[in-house]
Amino acid sequence: MTDRIVLRSGEALVAGGPPGTAAEPEVVIGELDGPVGTALATLTGDQVKGHSRVFALLNTDIMVRPVTLCVSKVTVDDPKYTNILMGTVQFAIANGVLDAVREGILPKDRVNDLGIICSVWLAPTIVDVPDLDHKVLFDIHRKGMTQAIRKAMANEPSIDWLLENQDNIVHKYYQMGLDGKI
Repeated sequence: MTDRIVLRSGEALVAGGPPGTAAEPEVVIGELDGPVGTALATLTGDQVKGHSRVFALLNTDIMVRPVTLCVSKVTVDDPKYTNILMGTVQFAIANGVLDAVREGILPKDRVNDLGIICSVWLAPTIVDVPDLDHKVLFDIHRKGMTQAIRKAMANEPSIDWLLENQDNIVHKYYQMGLDGKI
């Protein structure tokens, strides 16, 4: 893979666990000397109360490559939520990145030249889950991150697929609204 990676985007939704454990990462991936690098540096230095931006870490001082910035989609104001997000989920995202490198989705020889920004979804209700299974939560978010990276690097879904399937897909919450469930 010698072509320049200016900016790729992808997302995934992985559910199937107990309520509140679904992962919905959205990623942008690109060269550090391009728009993704500029955005990554800007976001890192421009912290916002309730929406901290942190690097994906395997542990408190072991950052993954490519450098990956986690940005919460939810306002973080509960210490329990913070510990779950900045513990289990951050660790899962870091492992998902490394899985993508191991699988060849991200080119191993370019990990020091690429950056990833990941918008992280963790349901606020996670703090109310009794006996939360952190292993299940970890596995779901790890898988979600790898899937989002895979889709970004493969430019999926393709425009042809989208045009072909546009009229067959109804957004879940739109349908729930039509059905009077929201």
